[in-house]
Amino acid sequence: MGHLSDLLVFAGEAKQLDIVELMTGASWVVLAVLGVLVIMSLVSWYIIGFKVLYLSQARRESDNFLDTFWRSKRLDNIYKKAEDLNRSPISQVFKAGYVELSKLKSQSKDEDGNTMSGQLTGIENIERALRRSTVSEVTQLESMVPFLATTGATAPFIGLFGTVWGIMVAFVNLQAKNATGIDVVAGPIAEALIVTAFGLFAAIPAGVAYNFFLSKMRVLGSEMDNFSSDFLNIVKRHFFN
Repeated sequence: MGHLSDLLVFAGEAKQLDIVELMTGASWVVLAVLGVLVIMSLVSWYIIGFKVLYLSQARRESDNFLDTFWRSKRLDNIYKKAEDLNRSPISQVFKAGYVELSKLKSQSKDEDGNTMSGQLTGIENIERALRRSTVSEVTQLESMVPFLATTGATAPFIGLFGTVWGIMVAFVNLQAKNATGIDVVAGPIAEALIVTAFGLFAAIPAGVAYNFFLSKMRVLGSEMDNFSSDFLNIVKRHFFN
């Protein structure tokens, strides 16, 4: 009956549990862990919101650019269109290739401009420009996203540290007060569980968002590679034959 009455009392007190009041009286270690998790969560949500808008715009502008590229017959017109689509990684790859092609065309009057060696060198220069631009755009797409992976991987363990600390404090209080009532350990254990919940709250959205963004970036990366190959083939067929 004694244990049952303790449980009933605890249940009655739990209904009136004030999380803010509970955390105000928490130890500095638990508060520090909670602060770190809150900061990680806020930064993660900022990155999620920013990347959703950024990748959505990159997707729309890339589709717009590809539609223009395959419908237009003049590279200079395509370049003018690409200048208005700065968020499209594919348009940036095209601009890098077009700029290098323009340099080669301006040098076409040189003595070696029509030799086989000159053609191969020109193609290699364009290919390097496309590859450098692709790497640069992939790096831009991936910016800030690794933080989401870090949060998803470490936040549960940071929360677990706070949980272990809270439980340890609960048992220390239990021993110091030489008591067996559940009310002695209820507060520290509740603090520990709250920290665990915050760790999961920070980790789960970050992990889901990271995988989502990774799939979107892989698609854009593949499209940049495919476009580079198509552009290089067009250049070989029309300018180096």
